[in-house]
Parts: sequence; C-alpha cells; structure tokens
Amino acid sequence: MVPLKLLLRRLIRKGTLAVTDPSGKTETFGTPPGISSAIRLHDPKLAWRILRDPTLAVGEAYMDGTLTIEQGDILDFLNLVAVNSGRATDASAFRLGAGPLIRGVRRANSRRRAKRNVAQHYEFTTEFYDLFLDGNRQYSCAYFRNPGDTLEQAQRDKLDHVADKLLLQPGHRVLDIGCGWGTLARHINAVSGAHVTGITLSEEQCRAAREMAAAEGKEDVLDFRIEDYRKIEGPFDRIVSVGMFEHVGMAHYDTYFRRIRDLLTPDGLAMVHTIGRSDGPGGTDAWTEKYIFPGGYSPALSEVMPAIERSGLFISDIEVLRLHYGRTTEAWYRRFQQNRDRIRALYDERFCRMFELFLAGCVGSFDYGGLVVFQMQLGKQADSVPLTRDYLYR
Repeated sequence: MVPLKLLLRRLIRKGTLAVTDPSGKTETFGTPPGISSAIRLHDPKLAWRILRDPTLAVGEAYMDGTLTIEQGDILDFLNLVAVNSGRATDASAFRLGAGPLIRGVRRANSRRRAKRNVAQHYEFTTEFYDLFLDGNRQYSCAYFRNPGDTLEQAQRDKLDHVADKLLLQPGHRVLDIGCGWGTLARHINAVSGAHVTGITLSEEQCRAAREMAAAEGKEDVLDFRIEDYRKIEGPFDRIVSVGMFEHVGMAHYDTYFRRIRDLLTPDGLAMVHTIGRSDGPGGTDAWTEKYIFPGGYSPALSEVMPAIERSGLFISDIEVLRLHYGRTTEAWYRRFQQNRDRIRALYDERFCRMFELFLAGCVGSFDYGGLVVFQMQLGKQADSVPLTRDYLYR
C-alpha cells in the first residue's frame, strides 16, 4: 500500500479521499473544501495492480466488488479524481497515473473488425437504452441552449442545430453515417422533406430504425441499411455523421474524408460531430478499450485536420461544444441509477457496475478533463454556405 499512498498523496489535493485498506486501516488524502469520497480495497494485491495499470485495475475492481464506495457514489469518486487530474483526464475519468500509464490505442478498424467492435457496445437490447436515454433514443451529446433545459429539450435542440448546419432543401439526398436508431434521419426528413439513407453496423439499431420508418409510412424516404461507409454509393447532397467518427480509427482518417469528398455533389455539404480532445493527442485507456469501445479513439483537432486537408475538402465551420456532453452524460447517469433494478434484471450486477462506471467517468472527463465535442462543417467549395453564421440563429 505504501507506493499507492505516495501516489494518492501527490494526486489528491482538492477535496478528500479516504482509503481503507484490506486490514481495516483508513488514511485520508487531500484537503477540504471540495468533493469528498471514501473507498475500501478488499484485495491485498489490488494496490499493486492499481500502480501497474490504474484505469484497468480500478475499473475491474469496481466491477468485481474488490473496490467498494463507502461515501458518496462512483460519480463522486471519479469526479474527485478528475478534478485533481484536470485536463489530463482520459475518457474513463479515473486515470490515476501519469501519461505513460495510458495505453494509446490507434487500432486499424478493418470492415470486419469495425462491425465486431460496434456489436460489443451497440447490440444491447433497445429496452436497455430506453431506460436511460431520452424519449427519442439519442445516444450522443445534447445541445443545452439554457442551463435549466431538460435532456429531452436539449436533444431536440441538438437535432435542430445539426439540421441547420446542413442547409437542407426539399429533394436533397442525405447520407447519415452511423445513423443509430434513425432519430436524426427522421428529423431531417421531417424538417426538409429530404430523402435520407442511414447506414449502421448495428443489427439491433437498423432493425429498430426500419420498424419505426415502416410504422410512420416513410419507407420510401427513409432507407436504413447495414452498410460500411467505405462501400456505400452516392452521390449525396448532404452527409452527416453524429457520434460515429470516434470509431473510425486514425489509420482510416484519410479514407473517411476522401470517401465523404467522393460521395458529395459538387455543391454538397457535410457535417461531422465527434468527441475530441482539447489538450492534444492522447490514448484510449485500457479499461474503456477492453470493456466499452474496442478500437475507439477520440482525436485532437491536430490529428484530424491533416486528413481533411489532404482530402481536398473545404473547412467552412468548426464549433466546439464545451461542457454539453458532461451535462448529457450526467443526465444519463441519473436515469441509469433510477432504473438500476430494471437494468440488473435485464443483465446482472457486474454489468450495472461496468456501465455506471462508464457513464460516471464520462461526466468527469467532459466537466473537468480535456474532452469536448467538435462539429466540423465541410464542403467542396468556399461558397457552399453563407458568408456569416446568421443562418444558424434565425
């Protein structure tokens, strides 16, 4: 325990963390005021595992019950660590060590591997997602125009904000890359009359999207497919992708943006919405890579811009959504907790601990760490959009 105590004494400076070791001895780190949390380690070997690989060891210990929370909840604990880690915090928000302890995952996502990776996270039952997402089942960052907005309002405003950036017209053919359950595609059609082709690698999401289109009698204007972006044929007047770019993989950035270029009409427009890093290139932590998003990576703009430039696309607008995803994931976390018994009935206690750890970690990463959301508007011509951004706020 001694090396771990030295690490915690150096790390925890804002707020307090009480740690009880397997012998029952408790030591408190940090100073008030601030967030307070208390944890208990039940396995004598856990301290050394944490030193070797903090994110993986803490995550697995919480899932297995060899690390328990004795004051507050997992959100308090991860927020305390995130506050003290600052912008160095990674996606799981319990990074306890320095940079070398984070494994940089920049895996090449082949077509076969991409589909397998998507299945690990998105092939849970639709009922599960309904227990913590908004009523329209949007699994991406909401857009909070006002501090007191509900999750439902903020998600509706996100749909409008994305649609406004696409400058949609009746008769447009739109491609939605990573369409999820089809909510954005349905919204685009509703506000513009455009024909939308939605592609996903998730069998469960595609099935639900097709059922919704059929129930609304819109199968002629809403086309949902199991398809890889590398195989779809165009052309399209508009291309949109919300929350999918994180799964592309750095090795495929050039392919991704060249594909957007080739699929767009000459006066076409694209909008890519992705989690990103405000503090430069990093790596996906070992726990998130293993249990949540295998092959996933949230890039810094410095890692994305060269690929866009090489593609020949024109960058017409970049907006950074700060703190919006922290509010979104906290709302998901609170709803998850409200429905925890129902979720446990669908899966089991270990699954509940895994997923609440993921959601709670996201809150700290976006509120206190270096993660943000980038919305990048791209076209082939400099005059694809108006000279000013007034069109977004009419």
